[in-house]
Amino acid sequence: MNMDRVFIEDLRIQTVIGIFDWEREITQTISLDLQMAFNIARAAESDDIVDTLDYKAVSKRLIQFVEASEFQLVESLAEHCANIVLEEFPVTWLQLKLSKPGAVRGSSAVGVIIERGQA
Repeated sequence: MNMDRVFIEDLRIQTVIGIFDWEREITQTISLDLQMAFNIARAAESDDIVDTLDYKAVSKRLIQFVEASEFQLVESLAEHCANIVLEEFPVTWLQLKLSKPGAVRGSSAVGVIIERGQA
């Protein structure tokens, strides 16, 4: 079985995220990387946008949600983002990496990678 994947890489979004008091008063950049299972055969044959997964629509929806959110944990934000994609778009499986750049001195980023699929 082939599993085609549509991806979004390094989608940078400003949001309130963190557990410390100072983090609750500023916005920070998070970065999303997504790989989404979607059979591209129909789109490849038709060469028509209506037959594919619109990664711009996915990106815009996630930007809207993340900018308005105020989670404390990256784990919570990642889970909610994954649920949005699975519930609102024709995706059967996804891998989502949520990075918080500069959160730990000496590292370029920290975060989580989750995989979720339709039940």
